[in-house]
Amino acid sequence: MAAVLRLPGGAGEASEIVEALLVAAGSRDTTAPKLAARWRQIANDIGYALDQLPVPKTPQEQN
Repeated sequence: MAAVLRLPGGAGEASEIVEALLVAAGSRDTTAPKLAARWRQIANDIGYALDQLPVPKTPQEQN
């Protein structure tokens, strides 16, 4: 299943979500291992999608 994630802050916000999912998964390793594994998978999926985005072009300085 695919989803579109639109964030006002762009990829920077998405990377914060990935980090938050990984931290949350780490806190649930012993109490809810299946949930922790699911959160890690979601984080990995988002991270992989971010890696597939084209590199932003930077405007060249004008002299």
